[in-house]
Amino acid sequence: MKNYKTIEFELNASVGTIWLNRPQIHNAFNEVMISEVLEIFTEINKMDNIRVVLLRGRGKSFCAGADLNWMRDVAKYSYDQNYKESLQLSDCFYAIYNCCKPTIAVVHGAAIGGANGLLSACDMAVCEDDAVFSLSEVKIGIVPACISPYVIKRVGEYGARELMLTGRRINGKEAERFRLVNYSMPASELDAYLSNLIALLMSSGPKAMSQCKTLIDQVSNKITLEEALSYTAEMIAEIRASEEGQEGMAAFLEKRKALWNF
Repeated sequence: MKNYKTIEFELNASVGTIWLNRPQIHNAFNEVMISEVLEIFTEINKMDNIRVVLLRGRGKSFCAGADLNWMRDVAKYSYDQNYKESLQLSDCFYAIYNCCKPTIAVVHGAAIGGANGLLSACDMAVCEDDAVFSLSEVKIGIVPACISPYVIKRVGEYGARELMLTGRRINGKEAERFRLVNYSMPASELDAYLSNLIALLMSSGPKAMSQCKTLIDQVSNKITLEEALSYTAEMIAEIRASEEGQEGMAAFLEKRKALWNF
């Protein structure tokens, strides 16, 4: 695996962990980190030995948003330069959202501005109760544009209006109530919760989970209810006939663990 400048990647028992690794500045992202996160998620899609992906931050915070030095440079860019840079940021969030493996963001410390795009693009997000979240872009006269598709998917239109227009800070439990994260808990409980969640995912068919993600995306975003009639019927017919589907159904009927559980 390539050595990165702003992130680290670990693989342990089929769990791949991507660490945002600029702890001295609370993992604030710049163009290099954006590029590297995009690259690692693209690579993970090709790695059959990875079943679950965690996204975490080294040091005291998950991610403090955009690097101030990078923002100083961006402020001087032309429209075309800004568009190109912003498009790469959008590509980064989409790569996370479109990852074929189950993804979990694990948030501690702070998740400011664009950090909320990173966590919202993941399938699931959990946090410590004392984590701090803020969609603070309006406070400096800009908007949370590239992260908005994923944040709005998570919290809904009117939750997004409150968080994005006020830019106010909320803690983990408030983030849970807004549905920005799935669950918030004391820091002492987080590791045990993650272990249980990973075990649940590991007990599911790897290809089935990938196809399930595709199913959710298609039904939620891309096809009409009428189109879903044939699409869903075709998908289940294909999966039932697949090697993994046959093994899973056989294991269920024979009251044994499926092969991917070992």
